[in-house]
Amino acid sequence: MENQRTLKTPYYICEEELLEKNLKLLDYIQKESGTRIILALKGFAMYSTFEMVSKYLKGCTASGLYEALLAKEEFCRYNEKAEVHTYSPAYKEEDLKEIAKISDHIVFNSLSQLLKYATFVKDINPKVHLSLRINPEVSASPKDIYNPCGLYSRLGTTLQNFDEKVLDCVDGLNFHALCEQDVDALEKVLEKFEINFSKYFKNLKYINFGGGHHITKKGYDVQKLIKVIRDFKQKYDVEVYLEPGEAVGWECGYLVASVLDTFNNGMDIAILDTSAEAHMPDTLAMPYRAEVRDASEAGVKPYTYRLGGNTCLAGDIMGDYSFDKPLEVGDKIIFEDQIHYTFVKSTTFNGIKLPSLVIKRKDGSIELIKEFGYEEYKRRLS
Repeated sequence: MENQRTLKTPYYICEEELLEKNLKLLDYIQKESGTRIILALKGFAMYSTFEMVSKYLKGCTASGLYEALLAKEEFCRYNEKAEVHTYSPAYKEEDLKEIAKISDHIVFNSLSQLLKYATFVKDINPKVHLSLRINPEVSASPKDIYNPCGLYSRLGTTLQNFDEKVLDCVDGLNFHALCEQDVDALEKVLEKFEINFSKYFKNLKYINFGGGHHITKKGYDVQKLIKVIRDFKQKYDVEVYLEPGEAVGWECGYLVASVLDTFNNGMDIAILDTSAEAHMPDTLAMPYRAEVRDASEAGVKPYTYRLGGNTCLAGDIMGDYSFDKPLEVGDKIIFEDQIHYTFVKSTTFNGIKLPSLVIKRKDGSIELIKEFGYEEYKRRLS
């Protein structure tokens, strides 16, 4: 076991107690609504927590072969009944051959790939369930980069492109149209989805409501979500799936970095041993401002600094923050809520060291799960 004060920065730390709090809420929704909730690995894939996660969730949803393999190897070993769902905008045949062997559900993005490969995957795995991703053509996603229903979207099949003949080979339909949104946004999507596609629900086994449900965020109307799911299940006599990723890892961990240098160039600047570009990419892609523990907006507290990453990218900046006292070399900077969509997207850009992965167990002990070095950088090159 480790002493957190002696851990080398940077590192992500996941707190088991907070993770389990999220999982218990998700499990409550499962029990009250009858839905099945599976983990979206694209948002949270800390497989050292899967022994705990598998006690509450019904399986994983993967975005391709490698995530499907991770689900099968690291999730299903704790829960033999866990389901593996795999979706990709398009499949290579050699990948799909392996995906069919390990998946319980395969979701196709287009009619052309579904009709091309339906018999192919069924010959490999007769028990596999097939589904088609639908583009409901309505979304309240806050940014275009995260809007799967935007103009000219490559994600999902629209009503105009739908063909009833696919009903002969699918067990379900999927849609994914949300991003960090509440149940009111889900209702708007469902309304359009039902108007366009409910006439095709009769012989389906399930409808997958996708991810983007901000269930574990404070203020989310859990009871309304339960009612929406119950009403839908009763109305159409189908199983309902949800596949959150962010909601699983929401506010259950943080990123710890150290100050390497400070100087003034019109304002005070602090260089950290982490990177927004490499370690917190969504802060630049969304963009959003990560909260820093014990810090405030610029100018609120006596000492304001621009926090910058340790790469050559000019825009590798976390933002301007104010502190109660001047920053000094060696001070720790804690970026809150940095477990979801962070280490799954981390890179070694500029040869920067990947943050270590750490877990704070429920008994308060600190466990260093993995530390990365030069080999992680080198093995990706040639």
